[in-house]
Amino acid sequence: MKVPMIAKFAFAAKFALVPLVAKDSEPVARLAEAAAVFSEVMNAPDKGIPQDLLEHAHCIVIVPELKTAAFVVGGKYGKGYLSCRNKSGSGWSAPGTVRIEGGSVGFQVGGSTTDLILLVMSERGADKLLASKFTLGAEGSVAAGPVGRTATAQTDVQMHADILSWSRTQGLFAGIALEGATLRQDLDDNATLYGKKLENKEIVTSGVRAPKAAAKLMALLNRYSFRERKK
Repeated sequence: MKVPMIAKFAFAAKFALVPLVAKDSEPVARLAEAAAVFSEVMNAPDKGIPQDLLEHAHCIVIVPELKTAAFVVGGKYGKGYLSCRNKSGSGWSAPGTVRIEGGSVGFQVGGSTTDLILLVMSERGADKLLASKFTLGAEGSVAAGPVGRTATAQTDVQMHADILSWSRTQGLFAGIALEGATLRQDLDDNATLYGKKLENKEIVTSGVRAPKAAAKLMALLNRYSFRERKK
């Protein structure tokens, strides 16, 4: 029996849309992954990010599941999200998307995936982070962050760094010195979440409403560090 031509077109169109739907769902799924990474890190007994550093941070970057296979010079490490303090100092902005690429791979501890968390500790670092492209180490000093909810930045390098960084691989959470990696905003992923190609700076500074998919991540950020930064 011959299949009518219109049915053939409908069948082809249905399956042609599958990759597009999958692609559009990736930024949403990644928000859930970022929230899970942050929750697991902060709930680990004596292994989380120090509370006082979170309370003084200007911005946070969370990149879940960096693929080991992508850890090559100039390769694409992965995608994640950034959020910064609201102008009032209380609460956090809607998330903007980032891609991280290139840089040193010395922090890799084995395993198939690595989760990355960055805290931006200075206004200068926050300004650089919100540019369309930002290279760690070249445009802002980076140091391995201390581990432990009650720990604090103890070395001179940590105390004066623009950015503190941590990685988690196979359950091991530790500070890392991440040099040379480039963070770029991802306008296509922002368009998926917000309906148009917003730049990260606009999302963070103009009070853009966070998408529903970001509700869990926003709740966690506010739970662990809502109060105003000390001047």
